[in-house]
Order: sequence, then C-alpha cells, then structure tokens
Amino acid sequence: MTSTTDIDAIVEERVQALLDEKLGPLVDARVATMLAEQEAKAAEKDVQLDRIAIVASKGTLDMAYPPLILATTAAAMGMEAGIFFTFYGLDIVNKKKFDGLKVPPLANPAMPVPVPNILGALPGMTAMATGMMKSWMGRVNLNSVPEFIDMAKEMDCTLIGCQMTMDVMGVDREDLVDGVVVGGAATFLEYASKSKISLFV
Repeated sequence: MTSTTDIDAIVEERVQALLDEKLGPLVDARVATMLAEQEAKAAEKDVQLDRIAIVASKGTLDMAYPPLILATTAAAMGMEAGIFFTFYGLDIVNKKKFDGLKVPPLANPAMPVPVPNILGALPGMTAMATGMMKSWMGRVNLNSVPEFIDMAKEMDCTLIGCQMTMDVMGVDREDLVDGVVVGGAATFLEYASKSKISLFV
C-alpha cells in the first residue's frame, strides 16, 4: 500500500518533470534573448560613427571660425558633424550677437599685427582690431560667421546650444539661430560618445 508521503513525492516528481519539460525551454530562450540584447547594447556603445564632435567655448570673431570651418569641412568630406556652443561660444549662434563678434587686441600677441597691451587697452582698439581682421578675411573672400552657420545648417551639421549657459547668461531660445537645438552636457556627451573625433575650441 502506497503511503500519503509516497504519493506526495510522486506527484511532486511528476509536476517538476512537467515544469522542466514545458518551462525549461522557455526560460532558456528568455535568458538567451536577454544575453543577446545586452551584447547588442554593449556593441552599440563601442561603435564609433564617422562623426566629429566639437565644443565651441569662445565667442570672439577669431575663435568663431575654427569650429565652423572644421564642422563644415567634415560634412563636406561625408562625416557627421556637430558643435556644442557653450559659455561665450553661445554668442556664435545668438542672433543678437553673431554678426557683431569682435577681436580683442589685448593679450592677443598672435595677431598678424601685434598690439602692445598698453595700446590694446585704449578705447577704440577692439573696434580697430576687429576691422583689421575683417579686412584680412575679406581679401580671401572668407564667409562671414552668419554665412558659415547657414552653410553648416544646409550641410546638416548638428548645432547644440548649451542649456546651462542659456540659463546663466539669460539667453532665450528665441535668441538662438533657427535650427539650433537646445541641450545640456549630457546631450552633447551622448553625441560625442560615438564620435571618432572630439575637439575643444
């Protein structure tokens, strides 16, 4: 005669066998799917796109050109290009300022015509230095900053205005050039994390 304990053991054994038979493959498949998803995400993070990410941190006329020239040149070469305009660099895409960027003659010894600091501090010297720089650029038919920005937009460059800088400087979204997206450091870092080239200007 089979005892209650033996019957319970037999039932438990059969139930376990059924669970192993039915649920085992489902569990194995689910685990395999999760592992594949994790591997795909890890591989995606390691992928570097044919992309350049540039930080534009300065808002003077002479420092506005390097990020714009690099981005548009990269785009012309078939690369993705993005510029993060932060702190004074935000002036480059500020509609109220980008057409009036200046060149400071003070402590700027690399200018083609160096200006002693004592002269650079005099009233009117910034306007003079800016005029000189624009005349040199005019000789070689270099596009203006607004023209370069239009070119960058036409070439699908990603232009990001720093949200924190806007808050600190009191810049409204409406002050920015059309087509500039607003984002924080995390937005740019996400963009730059998949870039082959990252530059700080």
